[in-house]
Amino acid sequence: MRILVAMSGGVDSSAVCLLLQEQGYEVVGMTMRVWDLPRQFAHAANANGTLPACPQGQVADATLEPDFILSARTLAERLGIEHHVVDVRTEFRDTVVRYFLDEYEAGRTPNPCVLCNRAFKFRLLAELADRLGCPLMATGHYVQTQEQDGHTYLLMGDDVRKDQSYFLWRVPQEVLGRMRFPLGTMEKPAVRAYLDSRGFALRARQAESMEVCFVENDYRDFLRQQRPEMAARVNGGSYVDTGGKRLGTHQGVPFYTIGQRKGLGIALGQPAYVLRLNAEKNTIVLGSEADLTTQHLLVESLECVCQKELLENEQLTVRIRYHSQPVACRIQALDDGRHLVSTNESVSAVSPGQSAVFYIGRRLVGGAIIASQRGIGGILCAMHN
Repeated sequence: MRILVAMSGGVDSSAVCLLLQEQGYEVVGMTMRVWDLPRQFAHAANANGTLPACPQGQVADATLEPDFILSARTLAERLGIEHHVVDVRTEFRDTVVRYFLDEYEAGRTPNPCVLCNRAFKFRLLAELADRLGCPLMATGHYVQTQEQDGHTYLLMGDDVRKDQSYFLWRVPQEVLGRMRFPLGTMEKPAVRAYLDSRGFALRARQAESMEVCFVENDYRDFLRQQRPEMAARVNGGSYVDTGGKRLGTHQGVPFYTIGQRKGLGIALGQPAYVLRLNAEKNTIVLGSEADLTTQHLLVESLECVCQKELLENEQLTVRIRYHSQPVACRIQALDDGRHLVSTNESVSAVSPGQSAVFYIGRRLVGGAIIASQRGIGGILCAMHN
């Protein structure tokens, strides 16, 4: 059976291609080109080591291809498989990158991988699979799938340090049903050892890729580069305490995140943390570490496989960021379309714009976007009364 594999040129997708080919599949490769960074063109550096310029995410020399595409193509040639490149740089810039910038400017913390997986990676994979006659698709994500009651559920990967289910909660059911995730039962060292044993020693030793593929270093530098007029406009906002008293000056709401302690540029005689961001007033509320904790949060844009199990199952847990541990919780629907999530133990640094992803055991059953927490006190008071 023909199967389309998302090939990044890295360790994981390379291992997937080999594994599936050994299992008897007719493997076809697809590589997405979404954003060019200078470091992706090491092969094109001049004698002085200078890398090509990549203004607005596209290399100036249109004839050049990034290293990861060359790596994927080399592997495809060695394995004797078809290889297709899908260039969506303009669409990616206008969708994912714009969302990333807009969210920070609005005082929220974006999760671009969640948007990209739904709007680009898995959508493009499915569209190309249909055109090429591939009933199945595969990626190198460390997750698994499970068929139950006519639904396809994602399961956490066996390697808890690499589990990537958190980023995939918005992948549609009709796509998940066609997916294969060969690395879901493996750990990263075993994947590297497998590649090495098959004669791909150099590829097995490749470094990990960045989480945000279009940001070279600090996201703040990226914001300043992409929106210099915004950076100038917001510079000089006010730090305030929980009572509204002015404490000092900051560089602008977009350059800070909930829970941040370092790099605040202010000395208060005790550790201070970012508690809340107000983009409209360009103010940042500072407080203690204890002020960051809560057992209630508001979410919006809730999606789930089965609403009944999400709202009624007593074993429900939630993760509010990628590396956070699942915490037991319950969900209540509000009249305005949002949902109130109450946790059995305190969680810290709830960040609007990030994802709240829900599980029953290792099975992913839904997800939502963390909403503004403004007004949550009034909602809780009304419920208790």
